[in-house]
Amino acid sequence: MNMPEVEAKWQKYWEDKKLNYYNPASGKKKFYCLEMFSYPSGAKLHMGHWYNYGLTDSYARYKKMKGYEVFQPMGFDAFGLPAENYAIKTGVHPEDSTIKNIQTMEEQLKKIGAMFDWSHEIMTCMPDYYKWTQWMFLRLYEKGLAYRKEAPVNWCPSCNTVLANEQAAGGVCERCGSTVIKKNLTQWFFKITEYAEELLSGLDKLDWPEKTKLMQKNWIGKSFGAEVTFTAENGQSFKVFTTRVDTICGVSYVVLAPEHPLAKVFTTDEMKSAVEAYVEATSKVNEIDRLSSDREKTGVFTGSYAINPATGKLVPIYLADYVLYSYGTGAVMGVPAHDERDFAFAAKYGLPVNQVITDKSGSATLPYTEDGYLINSGEFDGLFGNDARKAIVESLQSQGKAKFKVNYRLRDWLISRQRYWGAPIPIIHCPHCGDVAVPDKDLPVRLPYDVEFKPDGKSPLAKHDGFMNVKCPKCGGDAKRDPDTLDTFVCSSWYYLRYADPHNDKAPFDSDIVNKMLPVDKYVGGAEHACMHLLYARFFTKALRDMGYLNFDEPFLSLTHQGTILGPDGNKMSKSKGNVVSPDPYVNEYGADILRLYLMFGFNYVDGGPWNDDGIKSVAKFADRVERLFERVTALPDQNADVYGAEEKQLDFVLNNTIKAVDYGMNTFSFNTAIARLMELTNAMTKYEGVENNNTVLLKNSLKTLLLLLAPCAPHFTEELWHKLGNEDSVFEQAYPEFNESKLVKDEVEYAVQINSKIKTKIVLSKSMTREEIQTAALGSKDVLQALNGATVKKVIVIPNRLINLIV
Repeated sequence: MNMPEVEAKWQKYWEDKKLNYYNPASGKKKFYCLEMFSYPSGAKLHMGHWYNYGLTDSYARYKKMKGYEVFQPMGFDAFGLPAENYAIKTGVHPEDSTIKNIQTMEEQLKKIGAMFDWSHEIMTCMPDYYKWTQWMFLRLYEKGLAYRKEAPVNWCPSCNTVLANEQAAGGVCERCGSTVIKKNLTQWFFKITEYAEELLSGLDKLDWPEKTKLMQKNWIGKSFGAEVTFTAENGQSFKVFTTRVDTICGVSYVVLAPEHPLAKVFTTDEMKSAVEAYVEATSKVNEIDRLSSDREKTGVFTGSYAINPATGKLVPIYLADYVLYSYGTGAVMGVPAHDERDFAFAAKYGLPVNQVITDKSGSATLPYTEDGYLINSGEFDGLFGNDARKAIVESLQSQGKAKFKVNYRLRDWLISRQRYWGAPIPIIHCPHCGDVAVPDKDLPVRLPYDVEFKPDGKSPLAKHDGFMNVKCPKCGGDAKRDPDTLDTFVCSSWYYLRYADPHNDKAPFDSDIVNKMLPVDKYVGGAEHACMHLLYARFFTKALRDMGYLNFDEPFLSLTHQGTILGPDGNKMSKSKGNVVSPDPYVNEYGADILRLYLMFGFNYVDGGPWNDDGIKSVAKFADRVERLFERVTALPDQNADVYGAEEKQLDFVLNNTIKAVDYGMNTFSFNTAIARLMELTNAMTKYEGVENNNTVLLKNSLKTLLLLLAPCAPHFTEELWHKLGNEDSVFEQAYPEFNESKLVKDEVEYAVQINSKIKTKIVLSKSMTREEIQTAALGSKDVLQALNGATVKKVIVIPNRLINLIV
């Protein structure tokens, strides 16, 4: 079969018949199947893209044949650092390089033969898309979910931009791997913490991988404790969050994060130079190292003291790098007797160790970190664990010094970026009116083309006077636009909604349309997005729901992570390592369907693995076997339709077992086992083909079923064979085969025949036979008589449905 010719033929056929287009009037139940859209930052798709898009398309085609009206759109996540860095490297403007890359990737994606509905295509870098991204920002701003403040932020000195916490996990930039430092900057944030509890509780009802749900739960990081107010000698108070308020009477010092705003307030003149040197040194250490249990604890005394609200005693105020301003209140109480980290810190700086908890024996070894009985705690002595914590908080609460508190590790989402290639933030800064939202009628705030975008630590747009200088929408006076652009994750936090209504120029989407087509039924993409895109999209969905635009709670009901196709060397594909594998040579040599089949068969979908093309020839030979079988079987006359003996029953069993197994495999992304069963069916049909006086009607029906099962996995190849059968409609307009349960119950069983307990042959007998009938049949079998070779049988032992042992 000339695959390039066949593929072009059927791709045109599908497009002309609009078989890939979503039809809301079909009356069928909708099924929204979505792959995470790609970044057009490189010139071409690599094998990993194929692994995601090609195989998920097979799943979507399977769902179409199962009777669903499938919606499978495609687009491009075109803004952000990857595309900009690629443009900087090549010297070509980001807009030009991105559009060119998109055109190349569109051609490659179409060669896959996927049922993408290209009439719903979106590109996040186009004004007709980012107009509505800016609209989203303004709606969140109106609801108090977008705000601007000065804060210590993650700064990548290599990319020269701010990173969200999720993009700086491990203390390194997710894009370039550089060590991230802390800087104080005025930035825009989305108040994702407003939804922390719902983001956490909503995970339980989602059909997502447990590991992904656990990652989000840990990132949100809910903990129960108390918020206690300490007051310094100068009258300045600050709050401490603790899960162990039962140890408060043992506090011998308190610690603030070096980046805490009160650090300067509490620093005395005598300690100023030491504190400044320590704060400077800490800014160069990433958060992972700061929190490492193996790293020596360091700190500096501010010169000030605070009053312990439970005892009235003065305790010194330290700064220490193991406390992060981004977690809790950015201040903790030091209890060396009951915390290992505090114990080491106290030992280093000569601070008191005050034991206030002991075990049942009263002889606990310090530091004692378990729950226990309070001692040296005044009126609270003798209380245990939760009872002690409750009593202490209630006592301090009556004095206005404490309250029970649920704390979350989740921080608000920092969305400002000091880069060019992104959606401009639609805010105008007026010296008279303050921050003023750009009116909806003036959207989009267009990204100017003539900008020097090479990073120098400042926002490129700030250097473009034509962009920056504007009149205030409120007072008409001179004002400045916000110079920053939005984090690209803002663009991808709502794209699944725009797909449903991509040409709407009056709104980001029609709520009636979206509420019928969403949520996404199956979402497929990489696990690396667990705590970024997947969390942000959930936040957007909930916020838009609360504003009345959506009537559902979650964007993605079911989620599957594809594994990673590594380079042949076992490392992640990278141009710098020279291990990127392009699908193009394989498509040119074997065809898109053979590559798709090989990816389905050669890897466990959720695991992936190193690329190895050793098996692709075997898959090509499998397709050849199917084609040759097709040619032979279709040439046979219809005969022996009433023949239904043991061989026919066996073929029927394999056929129905294959339907059942492939149906399950396709539905659970177990593509490798599904292809293996199809290979077994092909072998069984070839074997039956050689049976004398075979039932060719059964064989032809089996061939038709084989094609229907194979269709989602090799769409062009199967469509060609399907039409050769004389069919006028597409194979994808046919119903997916259903297995017959009765054909899976065998009324015959294979017996192992032993002679003196050694297996000599096997025979197939009816399950309904009595022992006497089994014995008679065995002794009359040609194969058994040949094995006996004239020996006299003295005894026959029958184990029903298993074996017959002849003693001679």
